[in-house]
Amino acid sequence: MAAATNEAGDGPDVSVIVAVHNTMPYLRQCLKSLVRQTIGRDRLEVIAVDDGSTDGSGRELDRFALRYPSTFTVIHQTNSGGPAAPSNRALRKATGHYVFFLGADDHLGPEALERLVDAADRHGSDVVAGRMVGLNGRFVPQAIFERTDYDVDLYNSPLPFAISNTKLFRRSVITDNDIWFPENQPFGSDQPFTVAACIHAKKISVLADYDYYFAVRRTTGLNITYRATHLERLRCTELIMRDSTARLLPPGPKRDAVMYRSFASELSKLTRADFLNLDSDTQRQVAEGIGRLVDTYLTHAISARLDAGRRARLMLAHAGRLDDLVGAVRQNADLEPLPLVADDGRLYAAYHGFRDARQPLPDDWFLVTDSAVEAVARRLDVTAIQWPRERGRGRMLAVIAHSPLDLATVTAANLHIVVGDTRQAVTLRAAPAGGTTVEARLPLRAVVAHQPRWGIGRDVRLEAGTTAVPLRLPRALANRWRPARAGRRLYVLRSGRQADGEMALDVIPVTLTRVARPVWERVFGRR
Repeated sequence: MAAATNEAGDGPDVSVIVAVHNTMPYLRQCLKSLVRQTIGRDRLEVIAVDDGSTDGSGRELDRFALRYPSTFTVIHQTNSGGPAAPSNRALRKATGHYVFFLGADDHLGPEALERLVDAADRHGSDVVAGRMVGLNGRFVPQAIFERTDYDVDLYNSPLPFAISNTKLFRRSVITDNDIWFPENQPFGSDQPFTVAACIHAKKISVLADYDYYFAVRRTTGLNITYRATHLERLRCTELIMRDSTARLLPPGPKRDAVMYRSFASELSKLTRADFLNLDSDTQRQVAEGIGRLVDTYLTHAISARLDAGRRARLMLAHAGRLDDLVGAVRQNADLEPLPLVADDGRLYAAYHGFRDARQPLPDDWFLVTDSAVEAVARRLDVTAIQWPRERGRGRMLAVIAHSPLDLATVTAANLHIVVGDTRQAVTLRAAPAGGTTVEARLPLRAVVAHQPRWGIGRDVRLEAGTTAVPLRLPRALANRWRPARAGRRLYVLRSGRQADGEMALDVIPVTLTRVARPVWERVFGRR
């Protein structure tokens, strides 16, 4: 790769900013990944802020600074309550042409910074996102990383669902537009920063050619993202929507494209199964807060993009129907049955409140689809996951589902099961108890081929004509696993169930590190 040149003619090409609070032992691998970068330490500065750590993280930072004094700058401060303040403090000291934010429990691929800087220089990119991989069960949205694209449109791509600050930014875009992390947000403070940078960027690039960033979920579960309460997350989401997106974008399609993420992700997550564990007063406060945001920002265009489950829960909160909302949450968590109602070519999810004669609500809140073909896909229930062996094809992944519709109706739908890049037509047979059994068999070798070095989760979708619908997986079928081999590599394939019940297939390489880690933690304990 051609060497990059700082526009100012001096200083490093990239400043890496690391906000640190009690992240041992993960911090050690984070810092090692920086000193091993192929870009070279002469083109790199690391500014790490110890935000009042008490677990030895500060000492570990000092050890690296002592060993690499020309590369590391370490700042110690009292705990601020979140990553925003230490990130801002480091940003004020940054001198690089670009800045990159790295989580203190995460790490980089060896060539990450060199590739990112090279791409930004070659293509004039103000923001560059490299493919991220989740470790230890950390969920990382993968849609944006399906292919390399040097000119991504924020408003017509999956980028709003990958809006963390773990990207390369041209520092002049940050300074010229006075972009900072909001220090009143302990949760999600990177979203306003990244949204603002992407809005002001002249060009955004996404690189899918390398495993750039490894996002780690701590086995201790101490990450602030997983500790924030429902009310804290609600307050921070309201700040993101009001003070970031709405302030920067006037009403219209662009604002809707970014706001959609808040409704489909942050607000919908507030009414997942853990909502049921809240006391009734907190449930009421969460529902009222969601209702305010629905009233202020939910447009018809956003509502039409939401699936029936998310839309129904949001609208029940907006209507103040707390009992129905609790019931809908239970249905979404598979704690109560969720009937599907076909009526005049339209398919509805009969969540609590649907066609309640005492207090009628709009049917459209509960609409699944008005497409007959998609209705077939939506009425499939996964009933079994098997790992049969076939002569000449080796070990297979068999996904078996049941449709209450008769064989002729299902045949017309042209169904395929899709896992990552593997697409397989289904076979159909009459079910003994009525309806149709739908089965797809995918060769495990094809499923694990061309996988990254580290594990990823593949969505499992059912294609019905031109429509792709996620398959829903019952809890009882989650975590079914099987080893598989591709060339010399050994993998474990595991059926995964995402928080909203959607099926995924985890493809996990078996490595010496993965095998040794549990033994290490048993012997030496987790620090």
